[in-house]
Amino acid sequence: MTVNSMTDLMPQVANCRDYWLGWGADDRLEDSLSHYRSGLADPQLNGVLRLRSTHDVEGAMHQAGESLAGVPWMWWVGPDSAPDAAERLIGHGAVQVASVPIMAVDIDRLADPDVPTGLKVQTVDDADALAEWVRVYTPSFSFAPDLVDDILRVESGRPDASRIVRLIGRLDGRAVGTALLYDAHAVAGVYVVTTLESHRRKGIGAALTAAALTMGRARGARIGTLQASSLGASVYDRMGFTAVAEYRLLRLPAR
Repeated sequence: MTVNSMTDLMPQVANCRDYWLGWGADDRLEDSLSHYRSGLADPQLNGVLRLRSTHDVEGAMHQAGESLAGVPWMWWVGPDSAPDAAERLIGHGAVQVASVPIMAVDIDRLADPDVPTGLKVQTVDDADALAEWVRVYTPSFSFAPDLVDDILRVESGRPDASRIVRLIGRLDGRAVGTALLYDAHAVAGVYVVTTLESHRRKGIGAALTAAALTMGRARGARIGTLQASSLGASVYDRMGFTAVAEYRLLRLPAR
């Protein structure tokens, strides 16, 4: 399959869905409702990713609650969900807590970022480097320190390792940033783009993003996709990314 258009959304959201399903690939539903469950106590690491039909919203909410009981979680509503999914869920008590833009770029038209002098981008190829990579990125996602070992365990055991290339950026030998390429559905998905707070606004995140996309291009992808944080959106815009859709993140009422 070849994806040539940034507006071809389904491969992009399928890439995102597969990436997150890798956090809990042994515990998911793939009929009307798709979810991932890492079992870790953070709502970013457990959630519903897709609701194909709103024929029985209350039943879907009950099913999700049962499957994700005991862990904090979020409900993602994107272009692969039923068009009225967010409104129907809100009508049953869900609350929207955030929206996340889906951004895409034609990799051949990617604007080359200014790479900070001395930055070295390396692949993460062994257990020690993976542990360092996890320690670098977890503060940017506000993960609790006591989750780091469990996050490392999940990262090291992902069943989709052949699709993943992890990158770490170093300045003067110190690890200062991370990124991840997820190669699936003929799309280069970019995830885990972080920079240590002490080294932000220097172009490190842009350089790591560009490196991941270049690797995706070498694997045959023409389109890059990511979900932008509020800090990253303007950076990606300068690189040539365009917002093509969004995810709405919902929290369900306590039961």
